[in-house]
Amino acid sequence: MPAMGAVGWARSFPVGGGVRAGRAWARDHLAALGWDRTAPDVADAVVLAVSELLTNAHVHARSDAELVLVWDGRCLLLSVHDHSPLLPRPRPSGPEETGGRGLALVQAVADHWHTYPAPDGKTVTACFHPPAPVCGPLEP
Repeated sequence: MPAMGAVGWARSFPVGGGVRAGRAWARDHLAALGWDRTAPDVADAVVLAVSELLTNAHVHARSDAELVLVWDGRCLLLSVHDHSPLLPRPRPSGPEETGGRGLALVQAVADHWHTYPAPDGKTVTACFHPPAPVCGPLEP
């Protein structure tokens, strides 16, 4: 049986408590790919980015968020869509501030990230490459 081209999952997370659930959901799917064993540092980075992007959607966009994970055998794409048309911008934050570091954290842990405007809001997508080939559902 030939390997699939990609595998992915999607779920919506509500404003009132979706961040913790989003982290757990992402961890479960990363474990299904085996990343908890083969690429634990990258799996932790993905979960951190999930947390930051869902928080941004809930706090700044005041919106439910749709979270999508797609593994294509080369890059794990993490996308979070919210319903605000305002594009996120990294902002400076001082050592005493309790917020303002989310996008800087995503930039630090992801291989690259982008924001895409959409008619019903925007999507922030980050790509994560494992440090070495990892097994997962794409392997025969």
